[in-house]
Amino acid sequence: MKRLFILFLSITLALGAFPSSAYAAPDWPSNISIQADGGIVIDADSGAVLFGKNLHETYYPASITKVLTALIVIEQCSLDEEVTFSHDAVYNVEAGSSNAGLDEGDVLTVKDCLYALLLQSANEAANALAEHVSGSREAFAELMNRKAAELGCQDSHFANPSGLNDENHYTSAYDMSLICQAAIQNPTFLEIDGSKTYKLPPTKRNPDGLTLYAHHAMLLSSRSEYYEGAFGGKTGYTSLAGNTLVTFAEKNGMTLIAVVLNGRQTHYSDTKAMLDFGFSNFHTAKIADLDSQFSSLNSDMTIVGLPAGDLSDLSLEDGMITLPLSSSISDTARTVRYELDSRAPENAIAQVQYTYNDRLVGSAYLLNRTGEEEETVLPPLDSTAQADGESTGEEGTADSSSSPEDPSAQTDPSAGQDGEKPSGDSRGIPGVVWIAVVMTIVIISAAAAVIFLNIRRQKKEEERRRRQERRRQRLREIGVSDEEFQQMMAQRRASHPDRSRRGNHRKRH
Repeated sequence: MKRLFILFLSITLALGAFPSSAYAAPDWPSNISIQADGGIVIDADSGAVLFGKNLHETYYPASITKVLTALIVIEQCSLDEEVTFSHDAVYNVEAGSSNAGLDEGDVLTVKDCLYALLLQSANEAANALAEHVSGSREAFAELMNRKAAELGCQDSHFANPSGLNDENHYTSAYDMSLICQAAIQNPTFLEIDGSKTYKLPPTKRNPDGLTLYAHHAMLLSSRSEYYEGAFGGKTGYTSLAGNTLVTFAEKNGMTLIAVVLNGRQTHYSDTKAMLDFGFSNFHTAKIADLDSQFSSLNSDMTIVGLPAGDLSDLSLEDGMITLPLSSSISDTARTVRYELDSRAPENAIAQVQYTYNDRLVGSAYLLNRTGEEEETVLPPLDSTAQADGESTGEEGTADSSSSPEDPSAQTDPSAGQDGEKPSGDSRGIPGVVWIAVVMTIVIISAAAAVIFLNIRRQKKEEERRRRQERRRQRLREIGVSDEEFQQMMAQRRASHPDRSRRGNHRKRH
């Protein structure tokens, strides 16, 4: 039997294949209202929705679209690549819309264009970047929709890289929060988006260069709308979209994302109300620090009185959970899911989700650190048998003195109140019946695991082939070999700080 079968069965029985019950938790805070038609505030680390108004209704996003445009460009390009502005990129924009004074034939780096895009909201920069990445705005819009789907967006359709008026260009508050959640995990995006000024090099219309200034008032200490802790975001406005705004803020160990759609000159006050609500009523923590039941995954576990094998190769991902200040993780219900989407880590074997009064407040993946399906031998069915051959050490054996909080004790339904197994008389379940039940569970779990893993492996292999083919096509278009591309990516990764340094990185900007 494969080791993975043991892990699968252990998690199923120890943590429960069905949602755990929880007593009625205190009501979710609701002391907030906004005037915009759509809005949301989420915790960026846990993904918990703290407040939402029409969060799945669709609206025109205007220039907050450029958050998605910037994220795609950063993922697809090197910052020092040169972008040449075409006639179509410069002049196929609405009259009077935001621009950086660029003209046909101007050549800027991708980095210059991204600053123009995010600080100045330059529509010609959005067009030029789209043409640089995909050859046309239409092809880039297809890339935008694929990226949005990868991030879990379900309410959106993007038709251009700028956000200018188009009836087929729309999103929801929830989808926009997912896009922003992905964007702020990218250190290059954070650095550019959080800047206050940037000097463009000389161009045809600006031979001395042009200084760009951030438009988001909540980032500027000189403005009355300034919000302490805000470190990025994007403004937007068109005649159809009204005022739109996304804002990122950090305070008290929490990182929040606020989105306003179809505001009417209340976009800043609505954003402040949502951020204040989030910071004042909630706290965020690591799941592993709060849920003690997972600590047993780092040592041997005992399943219904039977040694389950060494589970030390399992670990809980650093998932986060967001809860009202007056509550604790004991107020949540926990569900273990084995159906994983494409965003799950390669070595994930399950996802643990936490809900608070049916509201998703956090999740974490259970990871197999070895990533291997090692051969192992099923332990003897006799509860007094020794685990792992002749070993009689502390690990791998049942302990009759386990406390009620000990997962090993909780998972033995045949144990009496004092923790000892009753004899096989009429007061307990006969041993033969219990052995049959356990073996049936083992067989069913093993079969399900095989089917699930095969399907998942096939899907991931197909996705990997598609990604490789898209990369090869892109490399052929720009005349770069596979080896040169790998070297560029290695240099890029070495130059970017990891996510764990994100907090310090923000404070410098």
